[in-house]
Amino acid sequence: MKVLKQITSIQNPHIKTLVQLQEKAKARKQSGTFLMEGKREIAIAIKGGYEIETLLFYPEICSENDARQLSDNAELVEINKEVYQKLAYRDTTEGILAVAKTKSMQLSDLNLSDNPLILIAEAPEKPGNIGALLRTADAANLDAVIVANAKSDLYSPNIVRSSVGCLFTNQIATGTTTEIITFLKEKKINFYCATLQNSTSYHTQDYTTPTALVVGTEATGLTNEWREAATQNIIIPMQGEIDSMNVSVAAAILIFEAKRQRGF
Repeated sequence: MKVLKQITSIQNPHIKTLVQLQEKAKARKQSGTFLMEGKREIAIAIKGGYEIETLLFYPEICSENDARQLSDNAELVEINKEVYQKLAYRDTTEGILAVAKTKSMQLSDLNLSDNPLILIAEAPEKPGNIGALLRTADAANLDAVIVANAKSDLYSPNIVRSSVGCLFTNQIATGTTTEIITFLKEKKINFYCATLQNSTSYHTQDYTTPTALVVGTEATGLTNEWREAATQNIIIPMQGEIDSMNVSVAAAILIFEAKRQRGF
């Protein structure tokens, strides 16, 4: 790897392209790349099998040597303060950014164990919730996270940031609700849907066999298609005035009950 260029103007066409990657889901989809920042996130992405195309470093914060240590294969570009501040999404990103290739998120790409435990989230929108779900999935070492009817681009900077790199540590797939239900049935994976309707307490179910835990949005919950197809609808009993909790909190309760049953 060598320094191919130095870029000192935010009007540089390459920098304008990177700004589009930062701001536009369409640009990320068309190019098959996304922009990330910070040594930790970049290192986690590389460990997770992501291909880094370019590293951009601001030498006042991150030395060329530090940048080189992250990847031997990426192109290296030195940028100045103005360019760095234009591209950096966070205030503290250690002076380094990377352009990485996105991964396919097809259901057929998932590599599941013989007895998988999967989290499914239908139509999550808030980056903070998506990030928290991914962090919980990483903590529990789930086989996969599947997003049904995705409303957000998972490579958006908000989600990359809120997941603290866990976007890169989890197997992730997306699909429609119908596609995912078909996939689960083909794989003989029981799926338990967290919902208020026709439900039984979550702790009464057996999650020691191939299992998917399905959560919906806090505002509308799961669609009828999930509720009607479920192996069992489940509920977390609540003793207060409200009838719902944050989706990432609910998912964590269900996931770690399943982990407890499995002896972990």
